[in-house]
Amino acid sequence: MNWTVYLSGEIHSDWRQKIMQGAKEHGLAITFTSAVTDHEASDAAGDVLGENDNGFWRDHQSSKVNAIRTKNMIQKCDIAIIRFGDKYKQWNAAFDAGYCAALGKPYITLHAEDIIHPLKEVDAAAMAWAQTPEQVIELLKYVTSDS
Repeated sequence: MNWTVYLSGEIHSDWRQKIMQGAKEHGLAITFTSAVTDHEASDAAGDVLGENDNGFWRDHQSSKVNAIRTKNMIQKCDIAIIRFGDKYKQWNAAFDAGYCAALGKPYITLHAEDIIHPLKEVDAAAMAWAQTPEQVIELLKYVTSDS
């Protein structure tokens, strides 16, 4: 079976590349998908529909365009990895986790120990909490194995 894994969350570190590289090194049959990780491109996703001088409406418009991609990818994934970093609050990642939970999609959270408390509800619905990309790779090796 080829698994589809959706990578959600923080875009300021190389966690996605580490997981994808680890899966490749272990020969895992996984296709990875993700939201747009270019911050400027994501913020400008709705600009093609017309300029908006009001920041709220620009964000609103771009959010809806981005949601076309993220909603479809989450609905089609077998499992999601949802990363929370320490530099910014990733409200979009929390939303993705809630969407996964509502759909009954299994997800793994990936974050440091110092943000356990603010993520307690998100972690409570997760199938696992990992602290490193290497732990995620080990989990993916286990859940995707044929034995």
